[in-house]
Amino acid sequence: MPTITLPTPTGLAAFTTSAPRIFPRATPPFPRVALAAAHVVADPLAEQDPWLDTKVDWDTTIAFRKHLWSLGLGVAEAMDTAQRGMGLDWVGAQELVRRSLDAMQDHPGAVMASGAGTDHLAPGPDVTIDDVIRAYEEQCETIEKLGGRIILMASRALAKAARSPADYERVYARILGGVQQPVIIHWLGEMFDPALEGYWGNHDHYAAMETALAVIAGSAAKVDGVKISLLDKEKEIAMRRRLPSGVRMYTGDDFNYAELIAGDAQGHSDALLGIFDPIAPAVGGALAALAGGDLQQFHGILAPTVPLSRHIFQAPTRFYKTGVVFMAWLAGHQSHFTMVGGQQSTRSIQHFSELFRLADDAGLLPDPDLACARMRALLATHGVA
Repeated sequence: MPTITLPTPTGLAAFTTSAPRIFPRATPPFPRVALAAAHVVADPLAEQDPWLDTKVDWDTTIAFRKHLWSLGLGVAEAMDTAQRGMGLDWVGAQELVRRSLDAMQDHPGAVMASGAGTDHLAPGPDVTIDDVIRAYEEQCETIEKLGGRIILMASRALAKAARSPADYERVYARILGGVQQPVIIHWLGEMFDPALEGYWGNHDHYAAMETALAVIAGSAAKVDGVKISLLDKEKEIAMRRRLPSGVRMYTGDDFNYAELIAGDAQGHSDALLGIFDPIAPAVGGALAALAGGDLQQFHGILAPTVPLSRHIFQAPTRFYKTGVVFMAWLAGHQSHFTMVGGQQSTRSIQHFSELFRLADDAGLLPDPDLACARMRALLATHGVA
């Protein structure tokens, strides 16, 4: 196997790659719903101002969704992993949803749900709760007219405009009352987006949870599930045990997903995760093992991916998308390491070097020669010969 010289905190050191793992393959239905929040692929050759413009390589972006569907995973489209509200605007998100829904028709049984939020409404002192409602309604109606299912995203505008938990209850009751199909509610924590600090009207997560649970209980027939992204398994389990019958908990915990998906005597979590984008082959294999009742193999496959995920999602967590795209480049899913908004610059060469080692440990470099060649190119741009 090829060897590469990588930076470490104490200097340069040789690292010999391992053979990639061969994961079990199976087709759904799996014992858990598994949605991968997929990234978008930038167009590196487009004429643009990279911090200001959004130029997407649509063919490669859609090809990656087909890769996820081929492994039996569903796609959570136009979410924060796709740099929604962080480079990808509502106009681009509509195009992304439309193209993905069209591509899904070629994959019988494929599953997809798409983010509806308020990101076309800039938060500000003059924005009212009624403005937030109208913005949510516009995006929900657009996605449903395209034939899509909805993931109801957290709203920066609502976090700014709300004065109490009652404002959240009013907004969500109105939106849930108008949707055609049950939605997934996404509670995105402030570690992913600082503008969402104090969501649900309280800075204490357990107090905020009471409001979220009240919203869900009041419209349970319109809620397929809730995804909480707080990176705290105890909070997720506490909420999971209080959900109404038939409402799923979709783990958004990129630190503890394996044990949350496996579950305990009182229940389990399904999954909607950004980390499923780079570790998709392992996820498919793990779910195949779980479908066969082999919990030991399930954990054996996912355990090596957890250190990788914790590294990718380390603080500042909002920069995790850089690691996701870096992995797609190393694995050969795209020909470049360029991101919408120039976000490839948000992590250090030390971070990328450790990510490379952890990806190899997890068996997730399908072509080590290609991965090493690309890593060497990145190292050269950072002055590592």
